[in-house]
Amino acid sequence: MTPLKALICAAAALAAGSSAAAAPLTVNIDGIEARGGKFYVGVQTEAQYMKDEGVAGEIVDAPAAGSRSFTFDLPEGVYSISVWHDFNGNGQFDMSEEGRPMDGWSSINAETLRAAPTFEQTSLTLPASGAAATLKVYYPE
Repeated sequence: MTPLKALICAAAALAAGSSAAAAPLTVNIDGIEARGGKFYVGVQTEAQYMKDEGVAGEIVDAPAAGSRSFTFDLPEGVYSISVWHDFNGNGQFDMSEEGRPMDGWSSINAETLRAAPTFEQTSLTLPASGAAATLKVYYPE
């Protein structure tokens, strides 16, 4: 299992058992393509970033094309959001020889990223009143 897949699976498991709900984080995702496989959405704190854990997440089997929204109730704080569409179902985040993603993916500020992201580049602050983020999924040509 790849670190990204393990991370999002762990986030989904943690979200299912979470009882401390403080603020809604709504994640709106546009540009989903109906390519089969599994679609992962994960939310992490800075301490969890790029590790095999998270505070919330969801997995969708064979998502339909279009847009989708997810809402997670979380304590106030700073969080990163990751999206991965493993449309070939191999359980690995595939990269080309040049280092370009070969799976569908997104994060906060995805359109500006040109190298491996940092937590600061891909995070938002969640106040007690809640927050929303809209992400676009990027797919290889």
